[in-house]
Amino acid sequence: MKKTTEINFIGTSIMGFIFLLASCGNKDSHSISHSAQTLKEYEVFTVTPQPFTINSDFPATIEGQQNVEIRPKIDGYIEKIYVDEGASVRKGQILFKISAPQYEQEVRTAKANIQIAQSNVNAARMEVNKVRPLVEKNIISKYELQTAEYNLQSKEAALAQANAALANAKTNLGYTTITSPVNGVVGSLPFKIGSLVGSSNPQPLTTVSNIGNIYAYFSVNEKVALDFENHTKGSTGAEKLSMMPPVSLILSNGTEFSQKGKIETAAGMVNTATGSFSLRATFPNPGYLIKSGSSGSVRIPTKLPNALLIPQKSTFEIQGKKFVFLVQDSGTVKSTPIKILENSGGQYFVVEDGLKPGDKIVFEGVASLREGEKIKPIKINSDSLINKVAQ
Repeated sequence: MKKTTEINFIGTSIMGFIFLLASCGNKDSHSISHSAQTLKEYEVFTVTPQPFTINSDFPATIEGQQNVEIRPKIDGYIEKIYVDEGASVRKGQILFKISAPQYEQEVRTAKANIQIAQSNVNAARMEVNKVRPLVEKNIISKYELQTAEYNLQSKEAALAQANAALANAKTNLGYTTITSPVNGVVGSLPFKIGSLVGSSNPQPLTTVSNIGNIYAYFSVNEKVALDFENHTKGSTGAEKLSMMPPVSLILSNGTEFSQKGKIETAAGMVNTATGSFSLRATFPNPGYLIKSGSSGSVRIPTKLPNALLIPQKSTFEIQGKKFVFLVQDSGTVKSTPIKILENSGGQYFVVEDGLKPGDKIVFEGVASLREGEKIKPIKINSDSLINKVAQ
């Protein structure tokens, strides 16, 4: 009886141990299955080279081809103003009339002096004609003839002087009518009819801006200038400027000017104070739509035939450096530093270093990832990527 009891106890212990092992095994299997099911899903894309155009914007100041200050050359009162502010004028068109009666008087006086001088010349010539026959007949000495001839030369010089005085008086009188020296647009008119003006006035009567073409002046830093130089064909600076693509003008309201421009000049030195180069782009301005003194931005396109593009939302930054999460074959993620091209612009970065074609990158949600974390990658193609970036 005692032996039977011992056998039953041993059997019960063995069954309990087996049940415990089975329970532990089921628990571990359940944990593994549960862990596999809780991997987070992340959209992943493959980096592929593709053509891309980078648009780099640079603040610019706009000036007309010519900005001519209109100043009076004589003193007088403004008698009449023939134009209004903002009017388009042609070269030679009358702008102002200055009242200066003294110059009209000088013209009349000069004309009278010419008549007097002409009469003196005539009288001196008559004296020479009268004396010459007498000298030839030895009635009087040659000294008398020489005196008459010298007197005639003196009177002729006085006549020439009187003519010069008349020309000078007419020139001064012409200054009372002020015309436009160029085709352009009239600026502000600070002086009104009746104002006393003169050549010593610090403020001009107005400014005429020739804005048939406009100049956009802008600066780029040394690194950007070197990038442009490296991506532009040509062996000399002039050749590189001629090979640069047409540029756009972005106006202050954000719209793009309808006319394309061309970068024509670049400074030969770096500004040591700012570390930048100065450049000038020229734009045609039909209809004078853009005014001198406006502001905007010059947009320069740079075409890259095989650019590695990644969305900006796929990156994160640590201590000023850009990183992405590279997805390995095992499904774990690894943070990878990248170097991007400056002024990439838009919603993408152009990667210069750190990635290679075929790398798989986490698209978004990188803020919630940790180094070495295992994820469930969901592949997205290039078309879907473009649509998602645009959203």
